[in-house]
Amino acid sequence: MPPSLDAILHRARSAAPAIALVTDGRDWHARTLLKAFAGLGVRARLVSLPECRFDSGTASGLHVPGFGAGLPDAVFVRTMSGGTFEAVTLRLGLLHALAARGVIVWNAAQAIERCVDKSTTSFLIAGAGLPTPSTWACETREQALEIVRREGGTFVLKPLFGSQGRGLRLVRSTDELPPASEVAGVYYLQRFVARDGDGFHDFRVLVSHGRVVASMMRHSAHWITNVKQGAKPLPAVADAAMRGLAVAATRAVGADFAGVDIIYDADNRPHVLEINSMPAWSGLQRVAPVDIAVTLAADLVAALEAKAERAS
Repeated sequence: MPPSLDAILHRARSAAPAIALVTDGRDWHARTLLKAFAGLGVRARLVSLPECRFDSGTASGLHVPGFGAGLPDAVFVRTMSGGTFEAVTLRLGLLHALAARGVIVWNAAQAIERCVDKSTTSFLIAGAGLPTPSTWACETREQALEIVRREGGTFVLKPLFGSQGRGLRLVRSTDELPPASEVAGVYYLQRFVARDGDGFHDFRVLVSHGRVVASMMRHSAHWITNVKQGAKPLPAVADAAMRGLAVAATRAVGADFAGVDIIYDADNRPHVLEINSMPAWSGLQRVAPVDIAVTLAADLVAALEAKAERAS
């Protein structure tokens, strides 16, 4: 059980840790996190990964703007902007290097890599024995055609790297498979799960520090249920099955916090659809009874304190 907020507040103010909040800008999420860290007496600074660098002239071999010659005590990765393969590789390398220097990184580069690549996410979820829709990922249209012909039924074709419901399409037959140029040369196919009823819905469950902190139902008249695509967030209390599945899925990808998307099939069995290692929560916050930013900030500070206690 994580320490109480009062205990964290008292010890954080005496220790005064410094945290780098990695983000692409000062959006609502960044502002609420800065406020949450400040309320805990923690010095947090916005940091852009493209402005960080490897630097053999420093003691650590790294340079993080705003932290002088040293490094932050912890890094909270809220967002990581896209870029060339080389640029993204460099940014992930910086996160790996920070962790190698003893900095706590939430989420770690490995967890981000596992969740950004949907095929790896599906591989790890299935490998952990957790229920998830059948998935296939391949590079040629010929392989994708063979899968659709052999398996039959309806599939969701998703971008391998994508979020917020963008670029999704249903595939019911081989005629609906697009050319490779429209899918960046990769076909990620997931079995479509739908239930009869009034519209479509699934659940977003936010996990942090090994437990569920908030959840919601996402309801839509359309089969794409992302809030950014017009779905309505509704209050929902995760039952024991959903909580256990969300926590286990987060553990399977090695994430410290994550947004886990869960859908129930026609037999009322929960399945993990995706895991987001850099989840947004503005929609979830509208229906959640807890302050999500404060909870995430407190959990990171608790991790820092646990590290200090192990070292003492």
